[in-house]
Amino acid sequence: MYAVDLHAHTRFFHGRRSLGDRFDPLGVRLLAAMAGRRGLDGVAMTNHDYYTPFDPSIGAETLPGIEITTDRGHVLVVGPDPPTETEPGSLSPGEAVRLAHDRGCAAIVAHPFRNSTVRELEDVPFDAIEVNGKHPRSQPLVEELAADRDLPLVGGSDAHYPFEVGRAYTIVDADRLTPEAVVDAIRDGRVSARVSRSPFDRLLRRGYRTIHRRKRVIDAIERPTPGVGTPPGDDASTD
Repeated sequence: MYAVDLHAHTRFFHGRRSLGDRFDPLGVRLLAAMAGRRGLDGVAMTNHDYYTPFDPSIGAETLPGIEITTDRGHVLVVGPDPPTETEPGSLSPGEAVRLAHDRGCAAIVAHPFRNSTVRELEDVPFDAIEVNGKHPRSQPLVEELAADRDLPLVGGSDAHYPFEVGRAYTIVDADRLTPEAVVDAIRDGRVSARVSRSPFDRLLRRGYRTIHRRKRVIDAIERPTPGVGTPPGDDASTD
């Protein structure tokens, strides 16, 4: 059994790619070191629309991944050979899943009730659905969605700062911690989502709820209509 955060980022800012590329070697070391301190065995590097391999040498094991911005929301791709770069909004969810599967990776619906309508697509062969660490109070909605689609649940912190890592994570039933073994465990349903309930994580979540209210990105459980925020495209393909 391994504890793995399947959704984390090496930088706290978006855009300014050249600056970010210079920061990433430090960012991945900080991320892996903090993941190890939080008791995690592994952490997936799922930066927005790009993947660059790094060996942090300390802390938790790092797993390859990417968070693809599709025309309906975000899809996590984790496995041995994620795409190195994707154009935000250029792929449909179905195309992102096919790309993931062609490269031996698992495709996961990221934060299905925040800035996304990916969850509405019943004919796309996702491998799992995420319980996201930024707003775990939507977990009952995510569990209902996963049960309806007969998909396993995984957990990811969606960390952009190292101290956020591990606030949600995945228990992976595997004999070894490799990208291939993680993909097999997800597809076989040998995974389960966990949410950290430490005092620090509770305080952190309260802070994020305040931030999300100001940004009009509210926890779906607090609103009568789930699915807050606006996905990347409105007239997107339903693929």
